[in-house]
Amino acid sequence: MIIGIIIVAVLVLLLLFFVLQYNGLVRLRNQVENAWSQIDVQLRRRYDLIPNLVETVKGYAAHERETLEAVVQARNAAIAAPGPAEQAQAENILTGALRQLFALSESYPDLKANQNFLSLQEELTSTEDRIAYARQYYNDSVLGFNNKIQTFPSNLVASMFSFTEREYFEAPGEAIDPVQVQF
Repeated sequence: MIIGIIIVAVLVLLLLFFVLQYNGLVRLRNQVENAWSQIDVQLRRRYDLIPNLVETVKGYAAHERETLEAVVQARNAAIAAPGPAEQAQAENILTGALRQLFALSESYPDLKANQNFLSLQEELTSTEDRIAYARQYYNDSVLGFNNKIQTFPSNLVASMFSFTEREYFEAPGEAIDPVQVQF
């Protein structure tokens, strides 16, 4: 009778051991998959963010460049105007160009166009920081999962249920360097 109870107790403990080890491996595997999803989310954010921000800043820079060029061209035309009618017309064009420039400077005092570039830089930095954090979290999750698979006694359960090691997220050579944005 006592031997039967001991055998049942040992079997229950073994079953409990396998259940706990299996559940631990499943939890770590799911954590790795979640961590990978977070990398994917941040990469997609970067893919969506960078072109939009670059185009927005280019739009502002192009608008400013066009305004300045319009003022310079209007001034040159006003200087070269041969008669009063042509002079009046050229001055009206110059006045309109100056109004655009004044409106632009009112909208962007202290060269707020630079704020767009700073904003772009800040967003890119923030996104790269988020990606770095997501990579670190993923690699930490993989480390925990791989350690669990490789250490005794959980390696017995891992091999029985075909848990396999996961790869670390290592950026290729060109992805290690910061993102270069050219205007």
